[in-house]
Amino acid sequence: MQNAMIRYSDALVNSRKRKMRRTAVKRSFHYLLLAVIAVTLMFPFFVMVTRSFMKIDDIYAARIFPTHWTLGNYSAVLMGHDYFKYAFNTLKVVVFNVLAVPLSAALCAYSFAKLKWKGREFAFAAVLATIMIPGTVVQIPLYVLFFDLGWLGTLLPLTIPSLFGGGAINIFLIRQFMRGIPKEMDEAAIIDGASIMRRFFKIVLPLCGPILIYVAVGAFSASWSDFFGPLVYLTGYHDKYTLAVAIYEDSVLNSVLETSNLKMAAGVFMSVFPLLLFALYQRKLVDGIMIGAVKG
Repeated sequence: MQNAMIRYSDALVNSRKRKMRRTAVKRSFHYLLLAVIAVTLMFPFFVMVTRSFMKIDDIYAARIFPTHWTLGNYSAVLMGHDYFKYAFNTLKVVVFNVLAVPLSAALCAYSFAKLKWKGREFAFAAVLATIMIPGTVVQIPLYVLFFDLGWLGTLLPLTIPSLFGGGAINIFLIRQFMRGIPKEMDEAAIIDGASIMRRFFKIVLPLCGPILIYVAVGAFSASWSDFFGPLVYLTGYHDKYTLAVAIYEDSVLNSVLETSNLKMAAGVFMSVFPLLLFALYQRKLVDGIMIGAVKG
């Protein structure tokens, strides 16, 4: 009996060891696969950064690493052009949208999540249905509308639409998050005589911090990297250009950025702010979308 117990114990230990080895092999394979994917995705950006520090001889030699590192490309791009002015135009759009999109989306989501009114579910379904409409379908009607309003050549077409939630997906995510807030908090505020807007600003909005940061960072990324909108609404109005359109024109149309090392330097300058924002709010981004999904 004792020998049988010992054999059983040894078999159990060996089984656990084999299971741990299999788990370690699977985990190592997963990490290796993720590392290969990360290197593949990062390689173009890595080449852009290294080439931005190259001299023209290294560019013609098709090197990956420069033989002599130089900051001359950045000084030529930033000091020889009006990119700081274009960056300021972009920042005006970005700041407006970063504030307007989360607030307006939260207002819409609050109505769908916490207020009871006739036709609420149908209206929410109609809002979600707009996700299926391709952007190109509404581009011409929007252009005609902005032309009739006299907004072409201004930053208004890039900012005012953000007052309507910035897209159905933002409203959906915030609504899902708000539905996880206990209704007893609203009921207590109603008993205390708080109005709808006071409940929204004093109770609900402060609790939605993670998902609001997620939406705000998304609005920043979309506004900063937006190319098609400024290209359509600002063509011919050089003083109003955003950074994306200015770099495109100088790289492709005007040949101001003649060599690829100058183009790479301009691309790195365009990428610095989103990278910094992602580095600062990476954890918040992940937490915001995960919490929103769980609470929904």
